[in-house]
Amino acid sequence: MTRERWREIRALIEQDIMDGLLQPGAKLPTEPELAALYGAGRHSVRRAVTALAKTGHLSVEQGRGTFVQARPMIDYAIGRRTRLRRNLDPKGIDVSGETLGFERIPAPRRVAELLQIAAGAELIATQRRSLADGLPVSIGTIYHEAARFPDFAERRRAMDSTTAVYRSYGIDDYLRGDTQIHARPAQGDEPQRLHQHPDMPVLVVRAVDTLLDGTPIATSKVIWSAARVKFTISPGED
Repeated sequence: MTRERWREIRALIEQDIMDGLLQPGAKLPTEPELAALYGAGRHSVRRAVTALAKTGHLSVEQGRGTFVQARPMIDYAIGRRTRLRRNLDPKGIDVSGETLGFERIPAPRRVAELLQIAAGAELIATQRRSLADGLPVSIGTIYHEAARFPDFAERRRAMDSTTAVYRSYGIDDYLRGDTQIHARPAQGDEPQRLHQHPDMPVLVVRAVDTLLDGTPIATSKVIWSAARVKFTISPGED
């Protein structure tokens, strides 16, 4: 038995997932059963399973077992008009979201600069999680000036999208003014909220949305699962 037996086991399990022999949600055999199946030691099996969990192929749930993870790889286009539903609906991906909370806070200096308002001005910070086909793909916070959108929280609860809320304020169209993306290790409860392995990285997207004349109306910081999304930058496209 080679010292790299765990790599062979990882490749075999991954191939079964790719071939559809192991469907999303399927429970893997126990560690002793896998060891017997592959004629390997439990250490090799454990290392192979851990590696597949880190890449998002498997989900190890304490007390329940190891399951094949649904992994929709989303090609998310960032252009002049960046909208979640507009990106994913045409691809047949069921988009949903949940509001995690609202709070009113004084604007930190950096956020105030991005929104072109006074530091300390009151903001409405909205925390949301987005899902694709029922699987979490992002968590984040979007900031609006309270003076401009005084009852944003109430309207967002009643409407199914931020775009709809803007329309209720008389804003029929808006543009992506700026986008910055960087990768980093997951922090805090991000792995739990995104249902991914703690060693899997995340993509941090900071953005500013503006009116057609360039006036900023919102800035956001969104954490995306690197295993489930890839970004295409098309600044000249809608």
